[in-house]
Amino acid sequence: MSLDLLSPDASILPRGTMADAVFTELRQAILELRLLPGVGISEAEVARHLGVSRQPVREAFSRLARTGYLRIQPQRRTEVVKISVREVRNARFIREALEVAVVREACKRDVTDLIGRLETNLELQRAAQIKDDRHSFHLEDDEFHRIIAQGAGCGFAWQLIDEQKAQMDRMRFLSLAFGQPAVYEDHVAIFNALKARDGEAADRAMRIHLGRINDHLVRLKAEFDQYFDDSDAG
Repeated sequence: MSLDLLSPDASILPRGTMADAVFTELRQAILELRLLPGVGISEAEVARHLGVSRQPVREAFSRLARTGYLRIQPQRRTEVVKISVREVRNARFIREALEVAVVREACKRDVTDLIGRLETNLELQRAAQIKDDRHSFHLEDDEFHRIIAQGAGCGFAWQLIDEQKAQMDRMRFLSLAFGQPAVYEDHVAIFNALKARDGEAADRAMRIHLGRINDHLVRLKAEFDQYFDDSDAG
């Protein structure tokens, strides 16, 4: 296991409890495929590399296992879980069901504040796309959808989505190597429909946007089959 792409010491980890900081660092490294699917990972090595005790690392490992990113096996190595094809498909289904309803609800409301926030977000997405800053683009992509949920009075829906999309997030990040332009244009189409308060157009644009996940899954699995687990895909 190579930890070279993790933060080199605890002094630059995010603020919060040490367990939270280690969790955040490892989660981001797994999401961005700096720690690859299927790789073995050791509490002792992570603790040594980050300059922390093993207790916060153990707590972070436990949380990552509950999230679905790690598989902890007593007496055997802990490993980064491969991307589940079934869970990606399930998460896409859940996202479409919830987000189409959310965007339709948003169109029924006063969208003045929502449009202002989305305009700022789209500017940040565009800047990240131009620099090919995939880390920032991924964050602003999520923020775009969260802003819409909040504007629709459905912040709880984004919380539910966020809990279900751990496996999808890794596939989404991998797809940013080629998918940023289409994602940005999809977001512009959704924005324009919201600005016009056109529920039908917003519904259609959101379905097209989330439907790309299936196409990306096929392409990425063909190119990076070793990162995926389709044993339970059905």
